Amino acid sequence: MPPAKATTMRGAAWAAAAVVTGIVAVSGVMGPAGNAFSTGSPDSSLSRAASGQAASGKAAALKPGSANPAVAASAHVRNAGNGRLEAVLPDIGKTVLLIGDSQSEPVDGWPRLGLAAAGYNVYFCGRGGTGYVAANGATGNYVDALQRGDWLLPSGTPALIVIEGGGNDAAGGASNAQIARNAERLITELRGRYPGTRLAIIGTLARGANDGGGRRSEVDALLGAVAAANGMPFISTGDWLTRYGLAKDLADAVHMNPEGRVALGGILGRRLRELGLDRNPAAGQDALAAVPGSDSTFQD
Repeated sequence: MPPAKATTMRGAAWAAAAVVTGIVAVSGVMGPAGNAFSTGSPDSSLSRAASGQAASGKAAALKPGSANPAVAASAHVRNAGNGRLEAVLPDIGKTVLLIGDSQSEPVDGWPRLGLAAAGYNVYFCGRGGTGYVAANGATGNYVDALQRGDWLLPSGTPALIVIEGGGNDAAGGASNAQIARNAERLITELRGRYPGTRLAIIGTLARGANDGGGRRSEVDALLGAVAAANGMPFISTGDWLTRYGLAKDLADAVHMNPEGRVALGGILGRRLRELGLDRNPAAGQDALAAVPGSDSTFQD
């Protein structure tokens, strides 16, 4: 699609973006030893969001009737089946569990905006610098973090589970075998925990194999094969920067500026609808962010 058309999709995500300033997030997530993980420096925008403030430092109200990309758990509960601590969420049946990296981590990250545009509340588990294989030092890769309780899965049955990422695995030199093996482990864990919930994968944002996408585009294709082997819907993003003319909206080597995040959110929302993965939101939805976190600039 020519660049001019990409801008016409931005309106689909503006409603979701408009409520980002009203986000509240969990100030700390209890780990297996009962210690709260740090939410960053007190002056960081993510730290302010974690304490229930907008990035401006001022509290803001949520827009009534909107699907929102991030809200807080109302309580924690111990899962009697596996002994793990879990997050109690409002309207779990209207909520998507989003597992991802720093593309998804910001409260206005394009995966969150796209899912909110498709009608979901969004509960985020993950952190910048992580992936299927990649860990960031403070937390493990996706499946290890899940298994050891680095972040808390939601209690109950979410409407959808979406896994996004792969960029840090590409940057860190993870092999196809390592990525595929850990993706399979993660899928197995999630299906065991949420047998009634559909899973989908969002691939690795890149320019495309013919426009310098390199290893990122290769990992995107690999994740598509993993999704197909597991009968899961897959949204390939391995050429989106080129296809939609959005390389101009990169804030750095791999992350989008605010305009780019809104544009990609609109494109993702449309793709979710095309795949039948959207929902018709009822009034008064809320949304969640489990782990605010990394200040990394060049890690996904």
